[in-house]
Amino acid sequence: MSDSRSASPAIATRIARQIAEEIDAQPAQAVAAIGLLDEGATVPFIARYRKEVTGGLDDTQLRNLETRLTYLRELEDRRAAVLASIDEQGKLSDELRADIEAADSKARLEDLYLPYKPKRRTKAQIAREAGLEPLADSLLADPAQEPEAAAAGYVDADKGVADAKAALDGARAILMERWAEDAALVGELRQWLQEVGTIRSRVAEGKEAEGAKYRDYFEHAEPLSKIPSHRLLALFRGRREEFLFLDLDPGSDAEAGHQQAEGRVAVHAGVRAQGRPADKWLLDTCRLTWKAKLHLHLMLDLFGQAREKAEAEAIEVFGDNLKDLLLAAPAGPKAVLGLDPGLRTGVKVAVVDRTGKLVDTATIYPHEPKRQWDQSLHALRALCVKHGVELVAIGNGTASRETDKLAGDLIKLVPELKMQKIVVSEAGASVYSASEFAAKEFPGLDVSLRGAVSIARRLQDPLAELVKIEPKAIGVGQYQHDVDQYRLARALDAKVEDCVNAVGVDLNTASAALLARVSGLSSTVAENIVVHRDQNGPFASRKALLKVARLGEKTFVQCAGFLRINGGEQPLDASAVHPEAYPVVERILAACGCGVKDLVGDSARLRGLRAEQFTDETFGVPTVRDILKELEKPGRDPRPEFKAAKFADGVEDIKDLREGMILEGVVSNVAAFGAFVDIGVHQDGLVHISELADRYVKDPREVVKAGDVVKVRVLEVDIPRKRIALSRRLEPRSDQATAPQRESRGQRDDRGPSGGRGGARQGGRPAGNAGRSAPPPNNALAAAFAKAKGQG
Repeated sequence: MSDSRSASPAIATRIARQIAEEIDAQPAQAVAAIGLLDEGATVPFIARYRKEVTGGLDDTQLRNLETRLTYLRELEDRRAAVLASIDEQGKLSDELRADIEAADSKARLEDLYLPYKPKRRTKAQIAREAGLEPLADSLLADPAQEPEAAAAGYVDADKGVADAKAALDGARAILMERWAEDAALVGELRQWLQEVGTIRSRVAEGKEAEGAKYRDYFEHAEPLSKIPSHRLLALFRGRREEFLFLDLDPGSDAEAGHQQAEGRVAVHAGVRAQGRPADKWLLDTCRLTWKAKLHLHLMLDLFGQAREKAEAEAIEVFGDNLKDLLLAAPAGPKAVLGLDPGLRTGVKVAVVDRTGKLVDTATIYPHEPKRQWDQSLHALRALCVKHGVELVAIGNGTASRETDKLAGDLIKLVPELKMQKIVVSEAGASVYSASEFAAKEFPGLDVSLRGAVSIARRLQDPLAELVKIEPKAIGVGQYQHDVDQYRLARALDAKVEDCVNAVGVDLNTASAALLARVSGLSSTVAENIVVHRDQNGPFASRKALLKVARLGEKTFVQCAGFLRINGGEQPLDASAVHPEAYPVVERILAACGCGVKDLVGDSARLRGLRAEQFTDETFGVPTVRDILKELEKPGRDPRPEFKAAKFADGVEDIKDLREGMILEGVVSNVAAFGAFVDIGVHQDGLVHISELADRYVKDPREVVKAGDVVKVRVLEVDIPRKRIALSRRLEPRSDQATAPQRESRGQRDDRGPSGGRGGARQGGRPAGNAGRSAPPPNNALAAAFAKAKGQG
């Protein structure tokens, strides 16, 4: 069975029931959603326009359903392959079949398959071929025998059994393999080790200096069941870079734990120490089974599971931060001057008009070494006056604050324009500049200037511009370079798709990159839409989409509701009302006795209508309610109102910071242990989770998200290590001075071993250094960063 979508109804029902229970839904809802997904419907389309079919499953439930559906179908495919393999070997008993069919995870399935899995010849197989299995069974059944004496009868040089020792070695290999492949024993030990296991790390010999950034992990132990995901990924990175060795011990006392594990093997095998001749030989066999086979196998297995869980959490953090950036407030249709800061190579300048069209470029050299400050101001003034610039977007890279000061002087120079300056994240701008998309968009423009265009446009509409960049290049994640890149790409693509369709897309202005993220549209069809638009002019109606090459009725149904046409033939085409539901609107208009233009925006009249009046066999109450809300505020944008942070004058470097300062900044990254805030000094500060609010915060995203403008208080600054501890508690707590002293000396900063800036400035890895020794525990900075380890 190569595709479990063609599986039996019983299997399909079982999958639907399991998923329904996991996403807190009814089996019928899961069955309906699975059917729509199999027909090619997208999650945004199902969540918005098929509420009656799925019983109102939201996009989060549907995404979880989609993920689990893939896993469970893969499990069914593997189950079928395992059954077929064992059946071909003639070893498939009814009991084994029942166990395999009951396996609820890939790990359990592989445990059951292990004894039957084709493998190269093992010592146990060679021993069986030499006729030593009866010896193993005899000693296990009757430990009263003397092992050497029992083995003497199996010596046979022709079979490769030279003496009694060789016979006993062969018998031991048979028992070790048998126990190591016992699914019940493996499952029991896995669960036990998962509960009591302690992950230990030690430095690789001779790597102390080279791996100094992992110093805190040179001798580290922590329960596997409790270690935070970001710390686990840091350990795995240290191992991958060959600075750390990792092990998994059963419990905090390694020696006692291993003895307990050996005892568990012995109990399962029925081996006991009763002073009989073969007892010691059998107990040694149990010990070797654990040491040589089970421990390593289970350690790798549990590390794999732990890593998968940690990666899932890291991917979720990245996805949440990406969503926040994509849905950041757009400045809207305003002429923008984009500045991509630089020193020796100059500041790249691009001006885009209200529609985002590039209208002018330049390169200026206001900073070292040329220091052409006045000439640069004159050039920028001329550009701003010529094009009526309203906003100045400044990239946050090298020379950002110096360029911000230049922009401040520029605003003073032309007060009549009433310009406003905003520092924006330039993460991914260089990736966009060198991309194939940018080359098509600006074939004759120098690569270095394309970045300035991107910086300007992402201020106008972050979503429309950021979709042109590979999601992981935007850099708002936590260890995203350490996770499975395929899973990361799928998760981020889904997040981008959800964001684009939640906002909606202007059909007559959207780029091919943005259109390709619309429900149902492939990159090819998106390109065809742009070509058709260029050749025939703006679309007058949604129906005109059916004239686009390769855009058929099925695709139209998927995409139409998410595409907007302003000023078109049909007023409803500017709304999120799907064309298939226009008849519902007609019934509403008939009941109200007015036209669309009169009804749209008339809150009083619309709120007086009951959704139940306009339902039919296809459109139920949920859809009609959505239609009424949409008519009240057609094409409403779910994004917040635009607001820019104002960095403090005179605070341009970490050396300018003083304890107690109240500053405004922008949240650049949110991690499991807190949030990083850009306060305009080239180094993001950390607001630990305990400093995010005046109440207990379990998840930092409860109170902040990437892109938020926040006010923070400087707790303390460590200039040599470039660390800034911040708090959103603007008034010092009465216990602030003594709080650090309560921190345990074993706690460490756990933002990651990359060093330098956080968030977007370091390829998306949280800033800091997980390996450097902790600062003294008697200062506020130590408190903030130590909590990142202890409470993260």
